[in-house]
Amino acid sequence: MSFVRGSLFNLYLLILTLIMGVFAFPIRLLNRRDAALGYAKLWSKAVLWGLERLCGIRIVISGQENLPDGPALIASQHQSFFDGFVWMNTVPLPAYVIKKELTSIPLVGPMLILSGMIPVDRSGGSQALRGMMDAVAKAQGAGRQIIIFPQGTRTKPGQQVPLQNGVIALARQATCPIIPVVTNSGLFWPHSHWRKYPGTLRVVIGEPLAASTKGRELIPAINKAWDALCQQYDLPCDPVENSVDVKQGTK
Repeated sequence: MSFVRGSLFNLYLLILTLIMGVFAFPIRLLNRRDAALGYAKLWSKAVLWGLERLCGIRIVISGQENLPDGPALIASQHQSFFDGFVWMNTVPLPAYVIKKELTSIPLVGPMLILSGMIPVDRSGGSQALRGMMDAVAKAQGAGRQIIIFPQGTRTKPGQQVPLQNGVIALARQATCPIIPVVTNSGLFWPHSHWRKYPGTLRVVIGEPLAASTKGRELIPAINKAWDALCQQYDLPCDPVENSVDVKQGTK
């Protein structure tokens, strides 16, 4: 059944993206960031609607009271493509830090750029890092909420990987609150295969890190906050090999 759910949803996602990608051309001609961001929000909302209806996944977001009204640096775990959709309608002005390759996707890539996402060339070294920091500073100045994935790539639920040092540079650049976020999205929309599994998908937004948390203290502070949130909400703290077992995180 999970394979059928996954097949139906992936077909829905493909058709939805093609249709909305074609109808995005007038917005691209307008060259207006606010219109592009609004359109991206609509697309993301439709994607998550399909995920809930076709796959039986209930999405629960906790801790929204911890989000500031203005700019923020959201440091989230990354387990699934889901993580790339959820923030579009959770915060008012999202700006994802994304890998540059995503901007080459037909129909989708141009809208990512126009809506103000922040592409990073992961092989670009210090020059790419400086470009990212400049883009983050501009986004912060525009009052946007910047979403970063310090793990650098999608991981299995509970998998412990070294966090990327780029997050330290971003934190030095940012003057806004740093918000830790955990999820169990990989249990329901695994990054490694086609299937989708029903259950309660949780996103938990923690309290902002102390304003004094900078430099080498930042990565241990993020890890500590993630671990505490996972334990508090019964989310995976150790690697989960079998995504069919979704008992964790359904509380």
